[in-house]
Amino acid sequence: MSVPFTAFDGFSGVILVTRGEETLVAQAHGYAHIAYGVENTVDTRFAIASGTKGFTALVVVGLVAEGRLELATTAREVLGDDLPLIDDRVTVEHLLTHTSGIGDYCDEEEDPPPTPLLATSADYLAALDGFPQKSPPGTEFRYNNGAFAVLSLIAERIAGIPFAELVRSRVTEPAGMTGTAFLRSDALPARTATGYLEDGRTNVFSLPVVGFGDGGAYTTAADVRKFWPALLDGRILPREWIDRMLRPHADGYGLGFWLPRPGVVHLDGGDHGVTFWSSHEPSSGVTATLISNNHRGGGPLLRRLDEFLTKA
Repeated sequence: MSVPFTAFDGFSGVILVTRGEETLVAQAHGYAHIAYGVENTVDTRFAIASGTKGFTALVVVGLVAEGRLELATTAREVLGDDLPLIDDRVTVEHLLTHTSGIGDYCDEEEDPPPTPLLATSADYLAALDGFPQKSPPGTEFRYNNGAFAVLSLIAERIAGIPFAELVRSRVTEPAGMTGTAFLRSDALPARTATGYLEDGRTNVFSLPVVGFGDGGAYTTAADVRKFWPALLDGRILPREWIDRMLRPHADGYGLGFWLPRPGVVHLDGGDHGVTFWSSHEPSSGVTATLISNNHRGGGPLLRRLDEFLTKA
C-alpha cells in the first residue's frame, strides 16, 4: 500500500520505499527523455554514480575471500610500474576505506573538469596517472574516487576478467538484478533515463562514456530493492565477510559502504544530472531509495525518506 508522498517542484526520478515484500511508496516523476516526452516510470533505469562503489567493494572483497588477494596486498604488488606516484605502502584496505591518501583524478573538493572520453581500462589507467600522493597511507579519511578506479584495475588484473563482467557475475547476477549494467552514456537503450543539467542540456558531455569502479553503473529502483537482502542473506559473499565490510573503519565508512548510524547501511552517489540515495535497515527490512536524473536531485525528499528508517 502506498502512502502520500509529494515530490517537490522539478524533481525527476523514482522513489521506492519497501518493508520486506510490502511496498510503502512507489512513485515516478518527470521525464526520462524530455525531447521525446518519455516519462519516468518506476521501472526506468538510472545512472547511480558512486553507488557503484559498493559493487566494486564486493568484487574486491570476493577476491580476498577466495584467497586471490589480501586486504594487506599493496597496490604496487599488482600494478607493477603503472601509476608510480601511488605510495608503495598503499594497500587494498586503504583504498577501500578512503584512507589511501593517493592523489584523486576526480577530486570533488577541487571541482575537476568533466572526463567524458573514458571508456576502457586503458583510458582510466591513463587518467589516473600523474596525481601525487596527498598524505601518508592510513593517516586520514579523504573521500577518493580514484581509489575505487584503482581497485577496479587491481580486480581486473587478479581475475583476468573485465571489470563490468566481474560486477555482473559476482554481484548483480547472484542478486537477481537483471536491469543493472554499465552502459554507454552516449548510446542509452530504451527504459533508461538521460541525465539533465541545470541549463537543460543532457549530461552526455559531463560523464565518462562508460563507468568504472568509482561510479557510472545504471540500475532500477527495483534492482536496488533486490540488492540489499541479497547482500545480507549471503548470496553475494559469505555473511562473515559482509559483517566485516559493514563494520565502521573510518569516519562512518566500512569497506565500500556508508554506515550513517547503528543499524543502517547506505549507498549514495551524485554527479552531473545524477542523484542516487539508498538506505537499508536490516532489523525492520525497510529500504528507502531515490534515484534522480536532473540537477535538482533529491532535495527535501531525502529527509522524508530517512524518516521511514527512523520510524520503522
